[in-house]
Amino acid sequence: MKPKIREVIVVEGRYDKNTLLQVVDATVVETGGFGIFHNREKLELLRRLGRQRGLILLTDSDGAGFVIRNHLKGSLPVECIKQAYIPDVAGKERRKKQPGREGKLGVEGMTPQVLLETLRRCGATFEDGAAPEKASITKADLLEKGLIGPGSAQKRQQLLQKLSLPEHLTANAMLETLNLLLTREEFERL
Repeated sequence: MKPKIREVIVVEGRYDKNTLLQVVDATVVETGGFGIFHNREKLELLRRLGRQRGLILLTDSDGAGFVIRNHLKGSLPVECIKQAYIPDVAGKERRKKQPGREGKLGVEGMTPQVLLETLRRCGATFEDGAAPEKASITKADLLEKGLIGPGSAQKRQQLLQKLSLPEHLTANAMLETLNLLLTREEFERL
């Protein structure tokens, strides 16, 4: 069973996210690389998640990763952030034909052991699963409220706007975000 981490882990891209989700049970949010510089909605979402759950910044160890990390450090509440640094390892990821500009492996190229050790060193909160799970919001709940299914786009957009969430969240991303931000009771009162 994968270790469960309480904080939301912030990575650069989808391959980093996929690699991490093979190692830990956690909520992982992608910055979209440099796209985060112009995405106010995603920054606001990260602020909210940071206040509720805490954030772990886990970017690549190259120059671009540090530019993204420093931007996030300046844009998010410092007290909500834990910094996780992967080691500098020369090489290239399997999916790439050539190594990156600096010739270093990114998050996606790290072994599971290195990623777990990186998360432990930064002070990630590993949960043992003993705490009872809160009742989660399900797709059936979204369907019942008309937030998914035929003709649901407008209702979904209204809810996203009401909760100040990014307007381009997919239904699955919205479900995950609602479960992070709201209790089942709060959702039912909407």
